[in-house]
Amino acid sequence: MLPIERQQLIQTWIEEEGSLRVSELSKRLNVSEMTVYRDIKPLVEQNKIIKTSSGIIQAPVKTASFNACVYCMKEAHSRHTVQIIGLEKTVEQACCLHCGLLYYAENEANVSHLLCNDFLYDTTMSATTGTFLIGADLHINCCHPQVVAFSTVVQAEKFQKGFGGDLYTLSEAMNALLRKTDCGCSCSL
Repeated sequence: MLPIERQQLIQTWIEEEGSLRVSELSKRLNVSEMTVYRDIKPLVEQNKIIKTSSGIIQAPVKTASFNACVYCMKEAHSRHTVQIIGLEKTVEQACCLHCGLLYYAENEANVSHLLCNDFLYDTTMSATTGTFLIGADLHINCCHPQVVAFSTVVQAEKFQKGFGGDLYTLSEAMNALLRKTDCGCSCSL
């Protein structure tokens, strides 16, 4: 058997079983452990497998950074990050409410919860119960038009008096952002 054929077999077995010992591969392939080491070396270099102290495992699939915004792919690491919980209990992040609401508008049927932080108190809240302020005169260093959430209408109205902008419920905020997207809002600083 050629080295390329053994490498393909090794990859198939790793995908199926998750991990294997070099000694087990040696027996299965009927070759020496040294030959197995030579066979897995290119697979390790190509990041297809990972060599561990107990054998080899499949290399994880490289995807976007865990901290990348699911909508605009910017880093999602501030207190304005939005958590999007899928029906399958997957968790994705948006860098800000602007991206979170746009993503939710496009994927609402696949989302079970949309969590954000109250702008004033920095407490976690469900976006379904929030009041959203769009277009206030403030700079939160994220996408435009900027969106901030409040857990109470009273706090949102007080904030609006000082900083302007328009208040919305969740569905109204999504519709307002979708309209503004058509008019040139952006996911940039």
